[in-house]
Amino acid sequence: MGGDTTIDGVDDADDFEKTRHAFTLLGVKESHQMSIFKIIASILHLGNLEIQAERDGESCSISKQDEHLNNFCRLLGVEHSQMEHWLCHRKLVTTAETYIKPMSAQQVMNARNALAKHIYAQLFNWIVEHINKALHTTLKQHSFIGVLDIYGFETFEVNSFEQFCINYANEKLQQQFNSHVFKLEQEEYMKEQIPWTLIDFYDNQPCIDLIEAKLGILDLLDEECKVPKGTDQNWAQKLYDRHSSSQHFQKPRMSNTSFIVVHFADKVEYQSDGFLEKNRDTVYEEQINILKASKYQMVADLFQDEKDSVPATPTIKGAAPKISVRSARPAMKAANKEHKKTVGHQFRNSLHLLMETLNATTPHYVRCIKPNDEKLPFKFDPKRAVQQLRACGVLETIRISAAGYPSRWSYHDFFNRYRVLMKKREISKNDKKLICKTLLENLIKDPDKFQFGRTKIFFRAGQVAYLEKLRADKFRAATIMIQKTVRGWLQRVKYRRMRNAAITIQRYTRGHLARRLVDYLRKTRAAIIFQKQYRMLRILHAFQKIRNATITIQAFTRGMFVRKIYHKILLEHKAAIIQKHARAWLARKRFLHFKCAAVVIQCYFRRMKARKELKKLKIEARSAQHLKKLNIGMENKVVQLQRKIDDQNKEYRHLNEQLSALTSAYSTDVEKLKKELEQYRQNRGDSNQLVNLKKEIESLRLELEKSHSERKIIEDTYDKEKDLLRKRVSDLEEENALLKQEKEELNNRILCQSEDEFAQNTVKENLLTKKELEEERSRYQNLVKEYSRLEQRYDNLRDEMTIIKQTPGHRRNPSNQSSLESDSNCPSVSTSEIGDTEDAIQQVEDVGLDKAAMDMTLFLKLQKRVRELEQERKKLQTQLEKKKSQVIETKNEMDSDRDTDLAYNSLKRQELESENKKLKNELNELRKTIVDRVTQNNSSSDVQDSYTLLLNQLKSANEELEVRKEEVLILRAQIIKAAQQKDTGKNMDSNINTYTSWPNSDKHVDAEDAIEAYHGVCQTNRLLEAQLQDQKREHEEEVETLKTQMETLREEMEKQQQAFFQTLQLPPEAQVEFGIQQEIARLTNENLDLKELLEKLEKNEKKLKKQLKIYMKKVQDFEATQATAQTERRRHELTRQVTVQRKEKDFQGMLEYYKEDEPLLIRNLITDLKPQTVSATVPCLPAYILYMCIRHADYINDDQKVHSLLTSTINGIKKVLKKHNDDFQMTSFWLANTCRLLHCLKQYSGDTGFMTQNTAKQNEHCLKNFDLTEYRQVLSDLSIQIYQQLFKIAEGMLQPMIVSAMLESESIQGLSGVKSMGYRNRSSSMVDGDNSYSLDAVIRQLNTFHSIMCDQGLDPEIIQQVFKQLFYMINAVTLNNLLLRKDVCSWSTGMQLRYNISQLEEWLRGKNLQQSGAAETVEPLIQAAQLLQLKKKTSEDAEAICSLCTSLSTQQIVKILNLYTPVNEFEERVTVAFIRNIQANLQERNDPPQLLLDYKYMFPVLFPFSPSSITMDSIHIPASLNLEFLNEV
Repeated sequence: MGGDTTIDGVDDADDFEKTRHAFTLLGVKESHQMSIFKIIASILHLGNLEIQAERDGESCSISKQDEHLNNFCRLLGVEHSQMEHWLCHRKLVTTAETYIKPMSAQQVMNARNALAKHIYAQLFNWIVEHINKALHTTLKQHSFIGVLDIYGFETFEVNSFEQFCINYANEKLQQQFNSHVFKLEQEEYMKEQIPWTLIDFYDNQPCIDLIEAKLGILDLLDEECKVPKGTDQNWAQKLYDRHSSSQHFQKPRMSNTSFIVVHFADKVEYQSDGFLEKNRDTVYEEQINILKASKYQMVADLFQDEKDSVPATPTIKGAAPKISVRSARPAMKAANKEHKKTVGHQFRNSLHLLMETLNATTPHYVRCIKPNDEKLPFKFDPKRAVQQLRACGVLETIRISAAGYPSRWSYHDFFNRYRVLMKKREISKNDKKLICKTLLENLIKDPDKFQFGRTKIFFRAGQVAYLEKLRADKFRAATIMIQKTVRGWLQRVKYRRMRNAAITIQRYTRGHLARRLVDYLRKTRAAIIFQKQYRMLRILHAFQKIRNATITIQAFTRGMFVRKIYHKILLEHKAAIIQKHARAWLARKRFLHFKCAAVVIQCYFRRMKARKELKKLKIEARSAQHLKKLNIGMENKVVQLQRKIDDQNKEYRHLNEQLSALTSAYSTDVEKLKKELEQYRQNRGDSNQLVNLKKEIESLRLELEKSHSERKIIEDTYDKEKDLLRKRVSDLEEENALLKQEKEELNNRILCQSEDEFAQNTVKENLLTKKELEEERSRYQNLVKEYSRLEQRYDNLRDEMTIIKQTPGHRRNPSNQSSLESDSNCPSVSTSEIGDTEDAIQQVEDVGLDKAAMDMTLFLKLQKRVRELEQERKKLQTQLEKKKSQVIETKNEMDSDRDTDLAYNSLKRQELESENKKLKNELNELRKTIVDRVTQNNSSSDVQDSYTLLLNQLKSANEELEVRKEEVLILRAQIIKAAQQKDTGKNMDSNINTYTSWPNSDKHVDAEDAIEAYHGVCQTNRLLEAQLQDQKREHEEEVETLKTQMETLREEMEKQQQAFFQTLQLPPEAQVEFGIQQEIARLTNENLDLKELLEKLEKNEKKLKKQLKIYMKKVQDFEATQATAQTERRRHELTRQVTVQRKEKDFQGMLEYYKEDEPLLIRNLITDLKPQTVSATVPCLPAYILYMCIRHADYINDDQKVHSLLTSTINGIKKVLKKHNDDFQMTSFWLANTCRLLHCLKQYSGDTGFMTQNTAKQNEHCLKNFDLTEYRQVLSDLSIQIYQQLFKIAEGMLQPMIVSAMLESESIQGLSGVKSMGYRNRSSSMVDGDNSYSLDAVIRQLNTFHSIMCDQGLDPEIIQQVFKQLFYMINAVTLNNLLLRKDVCSWSTGMQLRYNISQLEEWLRGKNLQQSGAAETVEPLIQAAQLLQLKKKTSEDAEAICSLCTSLSTQQIVKILNLYTPVNEFEERVTVAFIRNIQANLQERNDPPQLLLDYKYMFPVLFPFSPSSITMDSIHIPASLNLEFLNEV
């Protein structure tokens, strides 16, 4: 396993740290670095696998205890059993069946080596791609620098396929070198028509044709690889037969397996052994699929195809799609073309691409010459060096350059650069070529120093420097003139500014004095008016109090005289009992509450005071110890006074306890007296005893008033003593004031510092909470990407399951069977929508519903976690408010239900009374008929018959009466329960029992007695109903009076106690004002209560009126139908039809459709819909239509219809987005509709938090049966995906414009001529405006984005987030290019950049997007532009840069300063000392190590709730949507 691991002069740890530092500079995260190291370690372990061959030689195996295989699977995160199986087996797929074939040991080794090389190649491509992304500027690059390092010709004793490819590449590069150095150089001179002598050179095109032409060496090699049993010997024989006549191909004499190729440097003999296997380099697709299903994201991303579909949004638990039947045969997958290409083919293609890039660029060559063949120091072999120079073609290039013109300028560039040296009359000419000729003839006298071509000017060495010197002198004279005029102008501006400032100061001071005088006069007048109004209000309030008091006294006295004396005494007695208990309970509760609150406040206040005193004492002990000696006597006096205060407080508490004991004894005595009064009243009911009891109560009240007066006297004495003590303490405090001033100053400083620290801590905590929320949102949005990895893993396992199901006969080996069974038991199977519903159905069929639900529960838990974190604050804040509102709503509902029940019962009672009247009339008619018959026929038989008939009819009437009585009893029981009257219920039962027992005596009843009994029953019914109504009214009046009295008493007690406690703490002057304020507050509260009562009564009145109208209509319709049922049936049918039509006109905001029309609805409304068809209608019309369909399914309580409609809409939106993945208008259209559907589901969900802005009509459109919170989460996930796709489309359209518009375009005229020296195009120059974008193009593109999103009704908050993300991308791309291009870091670029940013900010203000945060994202770019424009010389400049560039990191600031290039000779480069000074000032910063910004970073997106003001019944569906099958309900 290797020898010595140490090499002298090589430090592996240092090299490793440098590598990691380079990764971090290029933006590679720490997690990606660890993944790279794991992949490299896994490749090393893969090479150490031990493969054991079987006895038959056609199969092999790998031991399960192989340490290297375990490490390989652990490092890459793949299944051990699957990798062990597919390393030793391969899958053969035919049209009918699929076979699994074991491989031999040699085939397994070749496959293992190919897999290792493929992993390494994919990792290398990933690193190169990441570096290119970090260094990427735009899609249309102006220029780039590429470095190609390649081996020279290789000739060894044994040359194989590797040496053949290297020598082939060297042949192509030598041909390119020849064509560039000799051909292109001579063609340049010929094209420009400059005299020149041609040079002959060696052309190696025949050797290249031998290798890469049709039927060349590489073609024959690929053809032999395609043959099923091709060998190296057959391929060598084909080469001999085909190319034996070629000059560059030879056959060795002593070998039949080797061949010789004559290269331009030397002959090389190649051995054909191993050429075929190295050219194939096959990697099996099963191994690639296992790596795709890795649990590490980076490993899975290395092998993902570029055209993978966007992962679908997972469905919610319980929202699985419908199961449909599909074929069990798996669909044939397309062959992986990347794995079928041979190595020679790939090498030839990559070499052609390299040659194309070399031909499209200007190459420069660095030739390495060996001084000697022995590799000895200080030894030079001139013959060997000349031989190498001649073979490389360097001597010819020296000869060409010695006779040529090295410096070349196009006429356009020369004119723009040196137009300063020309005169005005020369510039006015139109011919630039003639102007350049006259200028050079005047400046350079020797005509041999330059030559004029057709499009360029050629210069000898040193002539361009002479022209540059003349140009610099011209610029120096112009700058001196500009400085002179600018300085004079600045001095004039300064003088004018000072003069205007003096004038304005004088004006403002005079105005201030005048305004102050006016203010004084105005305030005196206002004070007089206030006094007048206040006195008037005080007298008016006193008058209103007396008037209200007299009115209330009159009202109560009149009511008292009207009522009966017994009823009055009973009410007063009950009220007294209730008042007694209520006041006692309220007083105890209030006292305990105030006591606990006072204790808590005292504790906190004392603790705070003690802490402050401790801090003060500490500070005094440090800074003012000499003052302690002076304060010893004063402190003793203070202590004595504090002791006196404590004694007074103890006495006051003792007096309070005595007073409370007296009040408690008084309350007990009152209760005893009241109990005796009740007992005495039960024994005797005379009025004299009541008078005596009243007298006793009055005496007790007098005693209570006396105790209150005694308490006031005690409190007054306490206040006087307290005032005396306060005066003494104030005297002492005045003496100590002088000594404490110094202490207070020190304390104030310390307190200011502590307050600043506290404020900083609170700000940091708020920022941390915001960051945590954003991190949670970003984690949740990354779950979608994680879900795609699980889908790929499931695809691999599903393929194996289908193979097991289809080919039961091929599972012969027990090892194969066990491995396949272990593969099938995969726990991570998901039933999400992968693109259409059929894929998810197949997953459920293959693996099972139980396994499919496991990932759904996991995913739902993650979704709920994010949802809880987002709603945690809102729940905590609104929890109390919801409870209060629920209690109030339940009370209102109970009251309204009670009122409606009473109205219904009264109507039913009236119906029963009318039926009783009808029965009575029928009985009277029967009695009359019987009397008539008796007068006509006096026979006894007729009388008996009529008597029997009467009895039968009486029995039937009694039965009907019993039924009606039962209904009356049910109604009465309901009324009794509503009124809570148990006594009346008992009386009713007894009465009912008395008059329901009479029908049992039907056997011995006469005719007249029966009639009289019937009349008596009717009269009793009426009496009972009248009694019931009276009792009910009395009970309701009693309950209402008691409730009102209780409430008024409670409120008065609470207000009096609060006023009492507050007035005790206030001075006497403030007590009067406080009393007035309390009266005003009381009156306003009474007015508000009265208003609420009026509103409630009006609402109840409206409800009752509506119900009465409904019942009256029902009664009228019922009577009309009974009267005209037999005669006018046709007219009745017509009236019914008219009523049906009238009801259909009232649209309820619901759309009905048949379940068979659901695919047609999805096709017309989603898949085939274009935004232009609904552009003239209401924004987000499809979302409103879908919600109306969902509402109808909820109305009919059809859960399957709701489920199928929502799942099909989500699938349809995904299909449309997948089809139009590059259409910005379509993507924004469905983002707006998805968000609107989500808002509708929230707005009409029935949650009180979402219904605050709804109208009464909108509250009627809420869902009633289903809770769709999980579907809301699915729609929010879908909207996140649509938002990401929308930004990708906008990024692809906007990114190619950024660099040319922000850095290269000439938005300020005249700055393009001021270019930095040394960076100009040599061979060709671009014409101004070609292949470039201006800032106007970027603003036009932004305008199109904004207009599209606004027209389609997207929420303004989402539009702001889109433009914030776009401005961040503009900032990142522009800043990265600025950090990587030296030609851009100049003063003129900073000026240009600042102007462009100001234009973008102006655009934001014009579109009202200032609050989006987009301007803050461009802050690093603004600071970079300011950094380019600032001075960079002194230490003060360095401090200014450090304080200004807060958004740039230290590395970015240093990089810009290093790349800064002066415009001309008047500026200087930034010195190293200045850069070190800035680095020293910025050492305290904790900046990230990345130099470049991640322009693909996305901010977490939020979808705030925005309810719609549109009602569902006001929406009109246009005929262009072809939705005629939808019926309005």
